Amino acid sequence: MRDLDETDMAILRLLGEDARRPYSDIAEEVGLSGPAVSDRVQRLREAGVIKRFTVDVDRSQLRAGVPVFVRVSGVTGAVDELEARIGDADAVEHVFVTADAEIWFYARAQLRNVRRWLDGLVGDVDGVEYAVTLIDDVEWHPSLDGAEFALTCAECGNTVDSEGESATVDGDLYHFCCPSCRSRFEERYDRLEEGA
Repeated sequence: MRDLDETDMAILRLLGEDARRPYSDIAEEVGLSGPAVSDRVQRLREAGVIKRFTVDVDRSQLRAGVPVFVRVSGVTGAVDELEARIGDADAVEHVFVTADAEIWFYARAQLRNVRRWLDGLVGDVDGVEYAVTLIDDVEWHPSLDGAEFALTCAECGNTVDSEGESATVDGDLYHFCCPSCRSRFEERYDRLEEGA
């Protein structure tokens, strides 16, 4: 386990601009060899910093509906259920839950059926209200500027440094700041498994 350095951050920025950029091109930018970049990307994936590589599709070229931004309020008792339902809808691309239990989401809806679609999506939850904003233009610029990357302990939330440990528990990778946190986490997990 090691801390992320400036080279890791540069690699992440370059992949954020173009996830299909060849490692040889990245290597030229950061002053490493192609295999060294490949090793670093693999370590970032294993550490869970890079979760997946994706594609950013210009849906306006596909006639994929009208872009809308929707604010859903009044969902206090059903936030988790509604977040999952909205996230599973085919037209929804991004879902955000605010600290005051509102759900905001970005979707591509059919122009003539927006209200009917939203009523079917959220209308059966008591007290729910929604507001729809038609989006004129969308640009996404993922940025790592101003971000500090640090792995956090799954048990106590402290920063994981070079003394930390990682463990795969039931197929998921977790990071710990010390062996005692790892042990407590695994013991609690085992107790929960036994009780389930």
